[in-house]
Amino acid sequence: MAKMSLDDLKKLRDEKKNDMRKREADGKETQVIVGMGTCGIAAGAKQTLDAFIAGLDEHKLVDSCLVRQTGCMGLCHSEPTVEVIVPGMPPVIYGNVNDAVAKEIIQKHLIGKEMLSGHILDRPAIDILNK
Repeated sequence: MAKMSLDDLKKLRDEKKNDMRKREADGKETQVIVGMGTCGIAAGAKQTLDAFIAGLDEHKLVDSCLVRQTGCMGLCHSEPTVEVIVPGMPPVIYGNVNDAVAKEIIQKHLIGKEMLSGHILDRPAIDILNK
């Protein structure tokens, strides 16, 4: 391995600090939870997780939204699955979430505060939404 300069070390430190900030849960009420059971991974959940992380960086949502992993959500027929929790909105589980759907969730649900109807697998009853 080549020797690193002081500037290289500082740059590496800053990159790692940014990566750690993404994992910090304090003060982050908005959550994106990606199902990473074996069925989810086989269906592309790693790419989905990466798409959410990149999208949060792109839209500067790293300090307000936590992306984390969980095991199997029991919806193997619709993997990759993603649960989205946004304050003031009911929790929603989306299915068949690929890179494009992840970008749409970021734009419409996280930023626009509007649920996507085409990929919802589990949501509250309409009477709960009307309260």
